[in-house]
Amino acid sequence: MQAVTEQSSVTQLELFFDLVLVFAFTQVDELAAHESTALNMLRAFLVLAIMWWVWIAYAWLGNVVKADEGIARLAMFGAMGAALIVAITIPEAFHDMPGGWYGPLVFALAYLFIRLVHLVMFWCASAQDPQLRGQVTRWAVGSITIGTTLLIIAALNHGTAQLWLWIAAVAGDMAWTLFSGNEWRVNSTSHFAERHGLIVIIALGESVVSIGVGVSGLPISWPITVGSILGLAVSGLLWWAYFDVGAAVVEEHLARASGPQQIKIARNCYTYWHFPMVVAIIAMSLGLKNVLEYVGGAEEHTLHDALHGIPLFALYGGAAGYLLALVGFRHYATRVVLWPRLAAAVVVLALIPLASILPAMAALALLCAVLGVLIAWETVRYAEPRDAVRHGTAH
Repeated sequence: MQAVTEQSSVTQLELFFDLVLVFAFTQVDELAAHESTALNMLRAFLVLAIMWWVWIAYAWLGNVVKADEGIARLAMFGAMGAALIVAITIPEAFHDMPGGWYGPLVFALAYLFIRLVHLVMFWCASAQDPQLRGQVTRWAVGSITIGTTLLIIAALNHGTAQLWLWIAAVAGDMAWTLFSGNEWRVNSTSHFAERHGLIVIIALGESVVSIGVGVSGLPISWPITVGSILGLAVSGLLWWAYFDVGAAVVEEHLARASGPQQIKIARNCYTYWHFPMVVAIIAMSLGLKNVLEYVGGAEEHTLHDALHGIPLFALYGGAAGYLLALVGFRHYATRVVLWPRLAAAVVVLALIPLASILPAMAALALLCAVLGVLIAWETVRYAEPRDAVRHGTAH
């Protein structure tokens, strides 16, 4: 295996691996859209958390050993195959479909395989690094036991017991990773930041796909045109909020940190704060899809119908959640609170009652306006420091 250096960038194989996540995000969105209930939203959230943990595990591994060299390449393809099976089985993660294999158990066993491949690769990568070997050992003792064993047990249960086992598996795995130590390795901060930026792009891509799915098969019209542009504008504003300067500022702090502090920034800013970002974007995708169905007149909806219930909360709550996650992401690394984004998140949530009585397109336009005002204000208000960050003159 070949070690990653500070000058390394994301490999083509890692991008290929991410294509499985593209499909998985689509499957999660379909699972959430299947039944508009709080219980079903919780199931979709838990499945998304599992897929996030699949991706994050290999993001850390790919920062220690080059994913496209030697045995690591075979491991990546093996994990990719198992991840594809997990993604295919998402509709059966909680309920088995008639015929074929028992879906929930297939999901759990494929996930176990992914985690075991990851563990073996990290074990081999740490052969000459006692500190990393110790960290891997501590992490594996609890993570494999909690994250995979409980999921297998959940597959053999039903109803409330199954749901609580899923919650315990996800929460326990995340908590164990948080408290198992700070002796991991970040060989390349630029690779690490780029890798996580790409997963945000993938999630935003899902939001764009949802716009197209919402009007699929419908004849083009002015409501579809305007609604699609508004949806794309919302996705673009979310992109701007992350990539304009925020991602670069946190990457700079990650690069300047060292030892346990660097690991804490990598783990908390990227592993943990990026998860609610992705959840929020996928939630917004569900809302955008419903808005486009309304404006296009699909499924007996009309242009004047108001968005309500879970799709409305997904759209507005997703936008607010994304802004709050960006605040947490920036604050942990820099100790700076982005008050305008906090205020914007509060405004978005406060506007939900008004949005619930407006036509769906008007509700989308209102959200777009709030995000647009936020980005415009930040661009003007912080013009000088923004220019310094973007052009490499910040000190």
